[in-house]
Amino acid sequence: MSPKAKDSVISLPEKCLLTTRTVLKSYMGDYIKRWHPPVPPLLALCCFLIAERHRGDASEWSPYINILPKTYTCPVYFSEDIIDLLPRSLQKKATEQKEQFQELYCSSLMFFRSLQPLFTEPTEELFTQDALRWAWCSVNTRTVYMEHDQSEYLSREKDVYALAPYLDLLNHCPNVQVEAGFNKETRRYEVKSVQGCKKFQQVFINYGPHDNHRLLLEYGFVASGNPQSVVYVDLGTLKLCLDEKDKQLTQKLLYLRDNDFLRNLTFGMDGPSWRLMTALRLLSLKPEQYSSWKNVLLGAAVSQDREEWCIHSALKLCNNLTDDNVKALERLSQLKQDANLSRLEQLRVVESLRQEEQRILEHTRVVLQNLWGQ
Repeated sequence: MSPKAKDSVISLPEKCLLTTRTVLKSYMGDYIKRWHPPVPPLLALCCFLIAERHRGDASEWSPYINILPKTYTCPVYFSEDIIDLLPRSLQKKATEQKEQFQELYCSSLMFFRSLQPLFTEPTEELFTQDALRWAWCSVNTRTVYMEHDQSEYLSREKDVYALAPYLDLLNHCPNVQVEAGFNKETRRYEVKSVQGCKKFQQVFINYGPHDNHRLLLEYGFVASGNPQSVVYVDLGTLKLCLDEKDKQLTQKLLYLRDNDFLRNLTFGMDGPSWRLMTALRLLSLKPEQYSSWKNVLLGAAVSQDREEWCIHSALKLCNNLTDDNVKALERLSQLKQDANLSRLEQLRVVESLRQEEQRILEHTRVVLQNLWGQ
């Protein structure tokens, strides 16, 4: 029978969920409870995953752990040359992700050593940077959102993690609507289809209204034809289309920054975003037009010649981003030729992102050319 709208697609009992409660009740629990300062919920789960993977078939979680990926395509795994091939606006976030992970690893070394009585092998050989990276990605990419009561034995960071065997095999589709959450009455984590699904077809879930940058950063994949996806215009690219001789340029950029108009400047399938066009309109103003700044912030155009300047500048931005995409895709093609399997998977996901952005930019160019023709 095909699941109809509002039918339950998956219902997992609480005992099947791997949470910090599972960890605190395990052989590792007493070590976590004794440690000060308290361990973050995420680290507790990561340590348990590493330990259970080491136990192999002796672990009751081994059927689940054995099907987890051996490596991931999140930026924390990327080498610098691959990060350099990401869109500029994503490069910074990818670097920050690697730095955050490195900080977690370095700050956890003493805690890892405290677990030595649990193992015959040195903890330095078990809780390696690579092992923590694997566990960190396993939790971050596969966890479902589930709020837990604050434990006195864990840090004050919000504990919303639950690894859900079987459920996390379902793939994301941006066009699918589901209702998911822990049912406190049935004590089950339930996923219900909003639209229903057809018999013998793959069942999808939706991770949320995320664009491809966020999907790649947090989950390590790109969704083809994602309606949420846009191409971001970073400050460096924006400056390429501006007149450096404009004596007021620095002041204009400061004004944009102070009014929060230097972020989320984007191109979509329907052309430049309202925020991008508003930023360009402000940058286009002549001294005698400065009194119009407030009206521009509300979406008003200033004059015909300034509007033409904005469209022309948007086209320049689009062309610059397109050129950057073409160069990145050429370099990706070269690197793929002698890459090992793990590196090849990383290159392919970056290539998919670049191809999706190229598609958006092609649509944007048509929209802008039509506006220019008017």
